[in-house]
Amino acid sequence: MSDISNKTAPRSRFSVREICYSGLFAAVIAIMAQISIPMPGGVPMTMQTFAITLAAVVLGAKLSTVSSVIYLLLGAVGVPVLANFSGGFDKFIGPTGGFLISFPLMAFIIGWGADHRHAFRGAYVLALIIGTIANYVVGTAMFCVLMNSSIAAGVTACVLPFIPTAVIKAVLATVIGFLVRKRIPGLKA
Repeated sequence: MSDISNKTAPRSRFSVREICYSGLFAAVIAIMAQISIPMPGGVPMTMQTFAITLAAVVLGAKLSTVSSVIYLLLGAVGVPVLANFSGGFDKFIGPTGGFLISFPLMAFIIGWGADHRHAFRGAYVLALIIGTIANYVVGTAMFCVLMNSSIAAGVTACVLPFIPTAVIKAVLATVIGFLVRKRIPGLKA
C-alpha cells in the first residue's frame, strides 16, 4: 500500500455551510451595491455599508470578513458587482477605493461586536460605531490623498452628507440582522 492511501485529506477551516453563507452574503453585498445615489461631492450613497453591517450581524466576525473579501475579489477581477454594475481594479485605486478596501475591517469589527454582545454590555454598539468610523477614516483618507483635497473638504464630501443615512442603515441592519441570525442553523444566536 502506498503512503498516499494512508493519508487523509486535510480538513477545511470552513464547513460547507459556512462557505455557502459567505458566498450568499457576498451576493447580498453585490445586490445592495446597485442601490446607488450620486452625490455632489463625488462619493455616491450606496447600500453597501448596510449589507456589510447586515453580514457582520448575521454571520459574525469571521464569516462576514470572508464575505466582504469574496465580494471585493470579484469586483477587483472585473465582475460587475461594485456600485453601478462596475468592476475592475481601478475602482480600488480611485477616489472611493478606500471605502471598498475598508469593508473587511468594518465587517470584522462589527461582527466581533455581534459575536461578543453577551460578554459585556455595549460591545455591539461600540463595535458598530468603531467599524463605521474605520470605514469613514480609510475612505476619507484615500479620497483626500487621491483628490489632493484638505481633510475638511474630504469630510464634507465623504462623511457629513452620509451621517443621517448611516444611522438609519445601521439601525435597520441591526434589527434585521439579529432577527435573521436567530433563525439560521449553525450560527450562534
